[in-house]
Amino acid sequence: MFDILTFILLVSQRSVLIRAVSAKLWSTTVGSIENRLVLPASQRGFTLIEIMVVVIILGILAAIVAPNVIGRIDDAQTARVQQDLRGIENALKFYRLDNFAYPTSEQGLQALVTKPADPNIRNWKSGGYLDRLPKDPWGNPYQYLSPGNNGEIDIYTLGRDGRPGGEGVDTDMGNWDLE
Repeated sequence: MFDILTFILLVSQRSVLIRAVSAKLWSTTVGSIENRLVLPASQRGFTLIEIMVVVIILGILAAIVAPNVIGRIDDAQTARVQQDLRGIENALKFYRLDNFAYPTSEQGLQALVTKPADPNIRNWKSGGYLDRLPKDPWGNPYQYLSPGNNGEIDIYTLGRDGRPGGEGVDTDMGNWDLE
């Protein structure tokens, strides 16, 4: 008899416990939904107007900053051309020290990377004078003339447009322009 009464008591306590837990979960869920609907002002998100104001301010800042950044890109490309020209010119000077003459226009700048087939070139440095020939910032090869029109040798780029002449970034830049 004791076992049956204990069993009935446990079952009834379990069902009471299950009902209590269910009620607690339901009230928590309903309560959290109610809390989300009525939040204090300090806990609410941004309104559409506030977001639009921020986007407009960011747009104005971008309109002010963008022209300055774009102009700096052109300056950086010009500085890179000057550094490349200095490096190529120094390699050509080392070539001349070893071989007593600059490469011909036909041999071109490639003579700094691979040994020319000319039998008069006896002291060409193994490994070359440059690891590779650089290209200008616009992807075009640098041009070379020996003898040059502006000096003993001319190393130059035709600028962004890749054609002789031009203005601004499209202008020809050469070793005769270096300070």
